[in-house]
Amino acid sequence: MLITEILSRNARLYGTELCLTEINMDLQESHNVTWKEYELIENNPAGEYRRDMTWQVFDEKANRLANLLLKRGIGKGDKVAILLMNCLEWLPIYFGILKTGAVAVPLNYRYTAEEIKYCLDLSDTVALIFGPEFIGRVETIYDQIPNVRILFFAGENRPSFAENYDRLTANCSSAAPQIKLTDEDDAAVYFSSGTTGFPKAILHTHRSLMSACYTENEHHGQKREDNFLCIPPLYHTGAKMHWFGSLLSGSKAVLLRGVRPEWILKTVSEEKITIVWLLVPWAQDILDAIERGDVRLEDYKLSQWRLMHIGAQPVPPSLIHRWKKYFPSHLYDTNYGLSESIGPGCVHLGTENIHKVGAIGIPGYNWEAKIIDENGRPVAQGQVGELAVRGPGVMKCYYNDPEATAAVIKDGWLYTGDMACMDEDGFIYLVDRKKDVIISGGENIYPVQIEDFLRAHDAVKDVAVIGLLDERVGEIAAAIIEVKPGCRCTEEEINTFCAALPRYKRPRKIIFDKVPRNPTGKIEKPRLREKYGAISLVAAQTER
Repeated sequence: MLITEILSRNARLYGTELCLTEINMDLQESHNVTWKEYELIENNPAGEYRRDMTWQVFDEKANRLANLLLKRGIGKGDKVAILLMNCLEWLPIYFGILKTGAVAVPLNYRYTAEEIKYCLDLSDTVALIFGPEFIGRVETIYDQIPNVRILFFAGENRPSFAENYDRLTANCSSAAPQIKLTDEDDAAVYFSSGTTGFPKAILHTHRSLMSACYTENEHHGQKREDNFLCIPPLYHTGAKMHWFGSLLSGSKAVLLRGVRPEWILKTVSEEKITIVWLLVPWAQDILDAIERGDVRLEDYKLSQWRLMHIGAQPVPPSLIHRWKKYFPSHLYDTNYGLSESIGPGCVHLGTENIHKVGAIGIPGYNWEAKIIDENGRPVAQGQVGELAVRGPGVMKCYYNDPEATAAVIKDGWLYTGDMACMDEDGFIYLVDRKKDVIISGGENIYPVQIEDFLRAHDAVKDVAVIGLLDERVGEIAAAIIEVKPGCRCTEEEINTFCAALPRYKRPRKIIFDKVPRNPTGKIEKPRLREKYGAISLVAAQTER
């Protein structure tokens, strides 16, 4: 079964049931009323703060877009880009593209105009669907992207250079287009996060998308009665592939626009959320808000919340120990993955393995994993090497880049670029990105290990460790530390705290500053290296 067929099945079986709800907390709070009061405001149809969609409407909207694209000559293999904030329209647009046999190309909503142009050119995109937040950026480049022959605008106050998406799709048939698709057909292009340079275009097939459905549902056991809270951006594989478990089970999901702790807890309480996927900073913020007294758990109905899971970055064990203190009944899982492996799940901890918190886990459902040396040979248990994974969600290729593809896919194995080790029970521990390794006096220093250690300090909210060039030893470890609001911390305190580390792992320089993260929660170390004049020797050698 293809992923588009699952949507059609859900529309047929559960047509009148709600499948998606969009909640925009900024709008609701601007009226200074409760959620229920907001829905009763006169002339507020369906509540602009809260919008709902049934499975039948979802499928019909996808079909209308598919028929519009086909009418415009877009079909199998053509690339159609999506540039939208998380909203109720996002997923029907994605599925409408897939139903034509075209390839969906989600774009990062933080891209500059130049980055948007770069990705459109790289992916050979022929049509772009964008929202009101991006009018200015698209306006500066629309006459510089000759391959993009169609611009659809989804929203009010349409700019003159684009066509009206809502009006055009409303006049199209809601019947499913009769396009034959197979598992091996191209389905989507995702872009690498760009934390290590220009993003690459990652091509996946329909088989990849379906594998994500099965893996996610096997790991987290979504049932019809579950309700998934989706906060991260839908353009990224992480959020969408976790939602795929809900798609497979025909269960509901809520798209929350906003990440403040009280908004998350309100949504869980009012919408009867059962599953939440968080990024490390958001979980940290919730715990900090509880401990400051800014939120009181007794003010919310949280007993139905059964699972909290985290991915997209290494998870400090200290964070999960704190989480279990306030949410002792929660199941917990860590998910590891890359866009090249169709997002989360190629390795995961498993809810039954909380005693191994700190590990990224074991190979996921239908996946294999191994740790190898520079020659591709497995390393001994406990030794550090590069993590490689193999499974049905490995990308087809880096689009139009056979050289880069050959460098990371060998005999079906995806070389992740992450350094890891395995314990005696087969659990994998992430050590660091291969390019982030600091070489100091001939010793390999893995920043993640130092970052995890420093996050256990009571005053530390976030931390990033990078290498600074040093004439004597090559590189030294520098810790950029973001202090919790209301806390004070000194360099002397940090140095005293780090005395418990082996001497060669202790940061030689302490910098107090904000730690930048991208929308998927990953630390933007290139920005820090640029700011502080640093460069990893490993990265430099790789680039040469």
